[in-house]
Amino acid sequence: MSDALVIRTDLDGVATLTLNRPDKLNALTPGVFVELRHHLDAVAVDDSVGCVVLAGAGRSFCAGHDLGAIADNEQAAGKHFEPETVDALEALPKPTIARLHGHCFTGGLELALACDILIAAETTTLGDTHGQWGLVPIWGMSVRLPERVGRSTAKELMYTSRRLTALEAAEIGLVDHCVADDELDSKIAGLAAEILSNSRDTNRIVKALIADRTARTRREALLHERSLPHGRPADMTERMRSGGRSATVDPDAASPQAHANSGRKTVVKGSEKSVHLEYNHYEDIKGSS
Repeated sequence: MSDALVIRTDLDGVATLTLNRPDKLNALTPGVFVELRHHLDAVAVDDSVGCVVLAGAGRSFCAGHDLGAIADNEQAAGKHFEPETVDALEALPKPTIARLHGHCFTGGLELALACDILIAAETTTLGDTHGQWGLVPIWGMSVRLPERVGRSTAKELMYTSRRLTALEAAEIGLVDHCVADDELDSKIAGLAAEILSNSRDTNRIVKALIADRTARTRREALLHERSLPHGRPADMTERMRSGGRSATVDPDAASPQAHANSGRKTVVKGSEKSVHLEYNHYEDIKGSS
C-alpha cells in the first residue's frame, strides 16, 4: 500500500484523487490537505484531464477532521490553507464528482460539497457533527450546505448533528444520486464518460459562468453571460463540422459501457441521426439570422 496520503490515478481522461488513510477512515490532517492541494494544482492545468473524481480508500469516504490532529494542535501549511484547499476543489476548472461510501461526516462532507456532483452508495451515512464536538465550521459548511439543501434544512441538520442515510440525503438534494453499493463505480464511470463526450472547454466555461452568478444579480448575470467573459470553446468549429462530437474521440470508446463495462444501455442524445438533425437546425437558424 502506498504511503501517500492522497493518491492520483488517471484513466481515459478521468483523474481520481483518493484519500488514503483507510485505517483512520480517511480522517483529514494538515498533511492530507498539503497533498490534496498539490494534486488539485496539477490537475487544474493538465489538459489530459476532463473530469475529476474524489474518493476515499477502504470502507469510508471520509470520517471528517482528525480529532487527534485537533487535540495535538497540528498546524496547517498556512492560516487558511485548509479552507482555501476546499475552495480550490470547488473552483477546479473541470467537472468534479464525489464518490461517497461508508462515512461522510463534517470535514469530509465539506470536501464533498465542494464537488459538482455527489454520488453515494446506499449504505453511506452522512452528517455534520460540528455541534456534537463543540466545533464550528471553517471549511465552508455554513455556506455550501444551505446552498445544497436550503437554509432551514441546513440549520436543522447542523443544530442536531443528525446522521442521514444516502437515500434520505438524496431526497433532500444533499446528494445527487443514491445507488446500490455494487453499482457505485459503474454509475460514476458512466457519468464521467458522458461528461468526457462533451467539449471540455464548454464544461469549463459553463462551470465558471455558474460560479460567476453568485456575485451578481440575475440581470447582471444575464448580461455577463452574453459578453462571453470566458471566450468560446476552442473545439466549437471542429464539433460543428463533425456533427456535435470531437473528431479525436471515438464515440464507442467514450461510452459509459466502455468505461464501466456495466452491461447497461445508455441512450445518449448525440446519436448520429439526432446530432445531424441538431446541426442542420443550427445551420437553419444561422442562415436566417
